[in-house]
Amino acid sequence: MAGYLSSIHMMREARPDFLIIGSMKCATSTLHAQLAAQSGFWMSTPKEPNFFSDDDQYRRGMVWYRNLFASAEAGDLRGESSTHYTKLPTYPQTIPRLQKELGDAPMKFIYLMRHPVDRLVSHYIHEWSQGVLSVGLHTAVSRFPELMEYGFYAKQLKPWIDGFGKDAILPLFVDGLRERPQETLERVCRFLGYSDNPTWIEEKAAQNVSSLRMRKSPARDNLAAIPPLRWFRRTFIPESWREKFKRRWMMTERPQLGAELRREIEARFDQDLAILGEWLGLELCCENWSRVAAKAEPQWVKNS
Repeated sequence: MAGYLSSIHMMREARPDFLIIGSMKCATSTLHAQLAAQSGFWMSTPKEPNFFSDDDQYRRGMVWYRNLFASAEAGDLRGESSTHYTKLPTYPQTIPRLQKELGDAPMKFIYLMRHPVDRLVSHYIHEWSQGVLSVGLHTAVSRFPELMEYGFYAKQLKPWIDGFGKDAILPLFVDGLRERPQETLERVCRFLGYSDNPTWIEEKAAQNVSSLRMRKSPARDNLAAIPPLRWFRRTFIPESWREKFKRRWMMTERPQLGAELRREIEARFDQDLAILGEWLGLELCCENWSRVAAKAEPQWVKNS
């Protein structure tokens, strides 16, 4: 009985030490995989429980959420990576729910950013592959405002800064993760209070790449799951034929924005980037993003 009660107590006490809160299509899956590969880390499965953001997930209750971390070893740094947490205005209850359920617990947050136009295009490809969008990129930008909203980084960060303070949030540029992966991983681990020496694992460097996904098709996927058909396909159909068929369901060429629309979009992003740049002590805009973000390690400017 004592052992049973102890396990129940440990499960109730299980909680994350940190959250990777976004942004969507900004290498959160890669960072999650890299941390999960380090000794002394416990990263959630699923990677994105979206517990505090999604109503249906939140209804599962804190017992379900805490159980995601209950098997961690004593002393492990426990984390999860839900990009829905920085998707305003779609999920407005994230921070109030987090403060309600874990408000007394010290928490740290990691927020990754990339060129906002590149993020928008990757977001579009992701939604296309999921069957959410079927229109072209230009039409999607006008019909689905979240394609832009999730890339207004200052706007998405502001409620987290107000709720938890800048010291609790580590801002990261995906460019740095790409150019200096080991150094950036070490910076993440220092921020989280990790005392060991992390090692970047190149084999886990590219995770959740939308352009490599096949567009969802329930009919096709159901047929492919039938064991006899799966066996026949793998046994008698050459791999080159199978790959050719797969490419018919993939977006093999990255869509491009027309010059006029891109200028309009960049002008809107630049307003948000000016605020972000002020917080970080950097001159940031769409035109100079790649040049600045590849070299800079973003740091909060005190009293900004």
